[in-house]
This record gives sequence, C-alpha cells and structure tokens, in this order.
Amino acid sequence: MKTKRILYILLALCLGAAILYRVTKNAQQGAGGKGGSGGPKGGKSAGAMPPAKVNGLIISSQAFDSNITLSGAVEADEDVEIRPEISGLVKGIYFTEGTSVSKGQLLVKINDTELQAQLKQALSKQKLASETESRAKQLVNKEAISQEEYDVALAELTNLKAQTELIRAQLSKTSIKAPFSGRIGLRSISTGEYVSPSTSIAKLVNSQTVKISFSVPEKYAGKIKNQTEIQFTVDGNNKPFSARIYAMDPGIETNTRTLQIKAKTSNVGNQLVPGSFAKITLPLAGIPDAILIPTQAVIPVLKGKKVFISSNGMAKEVLIETGPRTDKYILVLSGLAVGDTLLTTGMMSLKNEAPVKVIVKN
Repeated sequence: MKTKRILYILLALCLGAAILYRVTKNAQQGAGGKGGSGGPKGGKSAGAMPPAKVNGLIISSQAFDSNITLSGAVEADEDVEIRPEISGLVKGIYFTEGTSVSKGQLLVKINDTELQAQLKQALSKQKLASETESRAKQLVNKEAISQEEYDVALAELTNLKAQTELIRAQLSKTSIKAPFSGRIGLRSISTGEYVSPSTSIAKLVNSQTVKISFSVPEKYAGKIKNQTEIQFTVDGNNKPFSARIYAMDPGIETNTRTLQIKAKTSNVGNQLVPGSFAKITLPLAGIPDAILIPTQAVIPVLKGKKVFISSNGMAKEVLIETGPRTDKYILVLSGLAVGDTLLTTGMMSLKNEAPVKVIVKN
C-alpha cells in the first residue's frame, strides 16, 4: 500500500512540474512578443491611407432638349347620352344605329296627344281672354269701367299666355333632336316603350376632331407650354399621329401630384377611336444652361440620389435632385454647380472625406 501511495505522489509531482514548465514558457514567449521591434513586420510604422486614384470631370453647362413618354387616352370632341326631357310613350324612332346624323335632326318622337289637347284648350281660353281685355280697354277709355277692372282682365290674359307658352315648351320636348352633328350609336329603346328622363336612348359622338387627355408629373409642369406639338401612337396602329396642346389645368392635382393636359387633332378617316389608349411623346421646354452628368456617377440612396465630388483633395458626398435622362446622361436640377469636379469611377468604395487623386478626363 505504501509503495502505491508513493507512486501516486511521484506521478502527481511530475504532472505538476510539467504544467508549471508550460506556464513559465508561455509567459516568456509573451514577454518576448511585446519587446523588441514592437511595430509591424518589417519595422514600418502605421501611417495615413494613400489617396484612391479615381477618374473625374469638370462640370460645365450645355443646352438640353428632352422628351418624356406618357400614357393617355383618346376622347371624342363631343360625347353625350341622348335622354328624353319628359316621360311618355315612344311614338317614333327616326335614326339608324351607327350612322351619321346632323345637328337638329329629329331622332325620337314621344306621344304628345295630351299636350296637344291642353294647347288647344289654352289657346281657346287665351282667345276669349284677349277679347275680354280688348272690350275692357275700350270701356276704360270711355270711363265706363274702372282701371282696376281693366287690370284684372289684362292679368288674366297675361296668365293664359304664360300657360300657353309653358305647354308649347313641353310639346317641344316631345321631339328629341340631335344637339350636334356626329355618329349615333346603338339604341336602347323601341317604339311604344315608356321612357323617362333617366332612360338612355343612344350615345351621340362627334369624333371628327379628337382630344388626347393625359397628365404629367408635377416636376415637369413648369417645362410645358401651350400649343406644344406632341406625338402619339395607339394600339393596333403603328402610324404616328400628332396633336397640339390647347388646354391645361390651372393647378396641380393634389391626390396624384400631376398636371392634367389636353391636346387636339383632326381625326381624318376616323382612324382614332374614342376610348383608345395612347402612348405619348411630349417634348419639354429646352434648358440653355443645363448640367448633365454620366448616369454611372449617380448612386441611389435612401434619401434620393448622391454623387461624389473632389474638394481639397478629399471626396465629398453631395445629394442631388435629378430630372429626365438620356441613354448616357442625366439632368441635375440641384446639388451641383458649374466648375465642380465630379468623380466618375470608384464611387462604390469611396467614403465621405476620403483622400482621392483625381485624373480629370474630358
């Protein structure tokens, strides 16, 4: 038992000595690492980052003309639903669906038998009242009756004349006529049908001249002028058409932040169908001193767009507001000035206030 105990004690001592040796060795190595050269390998001291080599260009102004592409709709110059003004039975229909009609042409006749009878009665009463007024006038001139009695006879005649005119006005409403020349559509009534002012008879459209209705974003509103000519195409017809702007809303639509515009053109051969979709090319007013920069220099960010310029040998981050773009360039509305040095390469690796060495290229 004593031998085993002595053996265990010896093993424990050996193990403890080995651990102590390893700890002492590690401590010596750590001390050696902190002393000596104490700097980066090779003895070089840490210094400032070398400037990044980037390309740049000096911003200058130039004339800029651009177009924007928009969507719109073709509208008829005049477009109405033909409806009766009074209720009654349809006595006759005097138009053919899908044909042209002239202004003032009779389209539908509503039964006016009752109104004609009322007119005859009113005319009879008016005639009698006219005779009574005439006799009363003679008598008042002879002072056979008072002025008051004559005034009563005159008032009765005036009242009956007004009733007659009212009946004539109602009679005129039984004849439904075309309010303007155009093409009439499919009818929705038949002879003998009872109609009311809410009944739609047919649609009448004048499309010899058509309107092109569209809207532009608020930022372009100040660049559009009246009488500007636009180009457009419609689905199913590759032929380009032109129209001229004739009206603009006086203000911006608050919900959509757009400006409503209408142009007008002649519809030769009825090639343009009202309701068609139109793809519009709208020229903007030219800018004589515009700032255009390469599109690759612009970096999208959360707040909009940014670029880097060189200022005193350092990269400076600048937020910009942009307008229309071409294939290679984009119009800068604010943020840059003529004479700034714009950085055109290495933007993704640059940081604000980083040193740069700019190679200016034209």
